[in-house]
Amino acid sequence: MNIKNIFKNKSTMSTDNSEKECEVNENTVNEIESAVELTVEEQLQEDLANEKDKFLRLFAEFENFKKRTTKERIDLFKTANQDVLQSMLPVLDDFDRAMVEISKSDDDILLKGVELIHEKLKNTLVSKGLEQVEVRAGDAFNADYAEAITQIPAPSKELKGKIVDVIEKGYKLGDKIIRFPKVVIGQ
Repeated sequence: MNIKNIFKNKSTMSTDNSEKECEVNENTVNEIESAVELTVEEQLQEDLANEKDKFLRLFAEFENFKKRTTKERIDLFKTANQDVLQSMLPVLDDFDRAMVEISKSDDDILLKGVELIHEKLKNTLVSKGLEQVEVRAGDAFNADYAEAITQIPAPSKELKGKIVDVIEKGYKLGDKIIRFPKVVIGQ
């Protein structure tokens, strides 16, 4: 039995009620029913808004996850060769020293052949992302980009606190330094 019928039955049972009071009771019943319906509608709208909010937050979180994993994957590919390239650096150093010694000889054909192989090795390593860290004698010493092996008395006043000699070249892979240049600084 609904609310409207209850009020109707009650109003018809009582003989003292006038017809005007019945109309008032019916209006009250209609107002109560519409209020109940509105609260159900409002509740459903509120639930829908909550679910939309949850969905949007979940979607945004998933998008952030995708971006983060994509960035991590790209960084991994950039530095995946790091171990191999680091193990090749001593070979490259030996090759550079050999080039210096071979250039002292009179055999131009030997020198040209070794230079071709040396350039091929360097170009291959550069194509994999290896770059030389540029430091020269006379540059200001920066501990973020070079490693000081020792300090010697500066040969001139201009070289005080600056790089006097580069002992070993430094290399970087992308933006990351994988081997710092080893330098001697003047004091």
